[in-house]
Amino acid sequence: MESTLTARDRVGVQDFVLLENYTSEAAFIENLRRRFGENLIYTYIGSVLVSVNPNKDLEIYSKAHMERYRGVSFYEISPHIYAVSDNTYRAMRTERRDQCILISGESGAGKTEASKKILQYYATTCPVADRMSTLRDCLLQSNPVLEAFGNAKTLHNDNSSRFGKYMDVQFDFRGAPIGGHILNYLLEKSRVVHQNHGERNFHIFYQLLEGGEQDLLSKLGLERNAQKYQYLVKVCVCACVLMSCSSQGCCPRVSSINDKNDWRTVRKALTVIGFHEDEVEDLLNIIASVLHLGNTQFGEGKNGENQITTEPQLKYLSKMISPLSFEQAVAARDALAKAVYGRAFTWLVVKINQSLAFKDDVYNSSKGSSSVIGLLDIYGFEVFQHNSFEQFCINYCNEKLQQLFIELTLKSEQEEYEAEGITWEPVKYFDNKIICDLVEEKHKGLISILDEECLRPGEPSDISFLEKLEDTLGGHAHFVTHKLANAKTRKAVSREEFKLIHYAGEVNYSVNGFLDKNKDLLYRNLKEFDMSPLCFPLFDEALVRHQVKYLGLMENLRVRRAGFAYRRHYETFLQRYKSLCPGTWPNWQGRLADGVATLVQHLGYKPEEYKLGKTKIFIRFPKTLFSTEDSLEARRPALVLTLQTSWRGYRERAKYLRIRHAVIQSAWRGMKSRQRARRRRHAVDIIRKFIKGFIYRHYERCPENEYFLDHQRFSFLMMLFRNSPKNVLDKSWPIPPPSLTEASEHLCRLCMQNMMHAYCRRIQPEWKKQMEQKVVASQIFKDQKDSYPQSVPKLFVASRLNNEEFNLKVIQTLGNDKVKYGIEVTKYDRRGYKARPRLLLLTSSFAMLVAEAKLKQRIDYAALKSISVSSLSDGFMVLHVPSEDNKQKSDVVLQCDHLIEVVTKLATMADKKIKVNMSQDSIKFAVAQGKEGVIDFTSGPELKVAKGKKGHLLVTAPKLNP
Repeated sequence: MESTLTARDRVGVQDFVLLENYTSEAAFIENLRRRFGENLIYTYIGSVLVSVNPNKDLEIYSKAHMERYRGVSFYEISPHIYAVSDNTYRAMRTERRDQCILISGESGAGKTEASKKILQYYATTCPVADRMSTLRDCLLQSNPVLEAFGNAKTLHNDNSSRFGKYMDVQFDFRGAPIGGHILNYLLEKSRVVHQNHGERNFHIFYQLLEGGEQDLLSKLGLERNAQKYQYLVKVCVCACVLMSCSSQGCCPRVSSINDKNDWRTVRKALTVIGFHEDEVEDLLNIIASVLHLGNTQFGEGKNGENQITTEPQLKYLSKMISPLSFEQAVAARDALAKAVYGRAFTWLVVKINQSLAFKDDVYNSSKGSSSVIGLLDIYGFEVFQHNSFEQFCINYCNEKLQQLFIELTLKSEQEEYEAEGITWEPVKYFDNKIICDLVEEKHKGLISILDEECLRPGEPSDISFLEKLEDTLGGHAHFVTHKLANAKTRKAVSREEFKLIHYAGEVNYSVNGFLDKNKDLLYRNLKEFDMSPLCFPLFDEALVRHQVKYLGLMENLRVRRAGFAYRRHYETFLQRYKSLCPGTWPNWQGRLADGVATLVQHLGYKPEEYKLGKTKIFIRFPKTLFSTEDSLEARRPALVLTLQTSWRGYRERAKYLRIRHAVIQSAWRGMKSRQRARRRRHAVDIIRKFIKGFIYRHYERCPENEYFLDHQRFSFLMMLFRNSPKNVLDKSWPIPPPSLTEASEHLCRLCMQNMMHAYCRRIQPEWKKQMEQKVVASQIFKDQKDSYPQSVPKLFVASRLNNEEFNLKVIQTLGNDKVKYGIEVTKYDRRGYKARPRLLLLTSSFAMLVAEAKLKQRIDYAALKSISVSSLSDGFMVLHVPSEDNKQKSDVVLQCDHLIEVVTKLATMADKKIKVNMSQDSIKFAVAQGKEGVIDFTSGPELKVAKGKKGHLLVTAPKLNP
């Protein structure tokens, strides 16, 4: 868009979105006319490309033009079919998604040429390995073959595609084409046997007769004269053989077509694609047989039966056709010709697809996934003097494409506005859904009625089908027949026709042949395609206006202009217009959105003229943009002058620097030499001082060694700085020189103290409490208890019992005392050492043993004299308590898991130095006043507890650390 803003007065606007009077159809067509007059045949409507057929060769499709559009932003340069091709290709590679280019327009608009230009662009610009060049050639050579067998001269176009084509081009992960596939549909087989006056049959018939070698024609039984073949020219046969007059195209030669040259092109293309000579011979035999079949004539036999009266080699057909009437025989002949040609065309496409198919032996598919670009070249909307089932299918397809086109345009516009946070203004447009429903609605649409009539028992006919339509669709605003029409319009519709009022205009369809042709299900795969680039014919204003209307270009433009005429990313807008504002020139350093806001405020934009989205600026009126562009044009001379001034200044300064360099070069060398001499003398002095200091290093500090000693100190301190310990566990320390031994010891101590203080400040309260308990455990059990090393890495828990495990009566008994720690233990009583399960609960002032809800024993910390444990890993401990009064029971023997944790908790909570006795063989304890019990400890493979013969308690425990 930006590339031709300054030339808009001469060539109009290259994007219709910038059209000031965008609601005027006349202004729309005038913009097309002005650009067409300057050979600018391409114009955008946003992302849609509008093309006007110039009907002459333009020098805009060279390899240099392809390179110009390669990798360039869509709006950066003027509109072109190459811009659409490149944008689609780059979207496929960057987004990793399949893409599709859809081409539509009336006959003669240039659809086939546009598809060829797209394929040529990909074949030329995409990376292709040497071994893939054959595929590229097949891709390009498929066009002349398909055109020869599928294109024909019509009233609108000398090279009109009479079939629909959808081509997939497959690309690998590098963007190189590796395969392709063609889907053909809706071949106009009726053209084989009948053409309107002024039209021709398919090109291949004329190319064969005009360009084929004489030996080939003789072998096929053909003559180099198209006038002799009924399917190619107008023929009248006298009534003596009962042959009716048939009006054909009568155009064996066309000035714009060179059939002889085209024949050579097709023969070469067949070879490149990979057809063998015998396959080509079979194909040409089929083409010749169709011509011979068209010349087959019928006459009446002796008994009144119908007979073939021509060519003895066709007499074998007489047995099949003889029971038929004359009309039936002619219809059977024509049906056979159409079927043969149709199957030949299908086989031809299959053969081309085989040559284009992706082959594993050509490319290793494991290197990456592939993507596809689809190319749809479809019939345009058709209105002829006589319209039949073929035109109905074609026009219905275009009706669906128009519906999808409008929906997708509205959807994409709305999504962009929503993404940028801009309010969407709805646009009223004609919704052709009513026409699509008329044709496709289930059970009561035109197609459903046609299918039902084909399947109906009895003898359905085209007229009965028309009557069924009148009964079902009568009263619909877009459906008219002779019976349903009023007196004013009845003359325009015959009794064998119905009229559909399409989006593009009114079309009369003859029902003759509808039922027979509907049996070809090939027509039913046309519903699911979309539409994009649009192509226009010669600049005939009436014809252009008709196409502008039926293609919905004005609605598309109104949708694009409903909100804002121009939208660009902040970076693009700021880069183009930043020179118009002192605040943004020469460079803007802040956020792009702020830079654009600064720029438009300086330019005096009114609030209703623009909106700022998340990533783009939206300008509502073209005049606002044009005014900005005019300001840029007025600013350019000053910019050029500034650049020229800067360049002259730079050039003169460079000249001066060269002169100065030449004049002062000798002085500069002298200065550098003197600097090097001073550095050398300084280095020598330093080395001398260092050597002398090393010699006097063991002497007291004196002038001879002070430099060396200072250097030693500095080096040691720098080494200490780089290699000092990083944590309290790191005991490494650099070895100091003899003169710094004492200082090093002080520094080491200070460093360690600082790390200790820093470590202590970082310790959390919970971890500090844990460490304090670990210290107590270390003081008691280190090197004393066999199980101590295994307990070191394990954290002490706050309690081994949950509050839910305490009986409510026990909690009530405690009152204000809170349980700080609890654990399950086993108590061995003093009579018989019977094991009894208990809960050991520790509060802040006493410990107690609990059995279910009953408090069995309370031990005040103040009364606890000492604790005895063994040096093994047995888990036994004896709590020594005084037994002076009868109320206090004797010493308590307990066994539990986590013995070290329990003893540490007791020692910590008692808040005093409790003596812990460590015994290797036995522990004595008071059973009652004057009585004593003994626990004997021995090592063994596993923990065992038993009563000995002497009344002692025997405990066997494994030794963990031998």
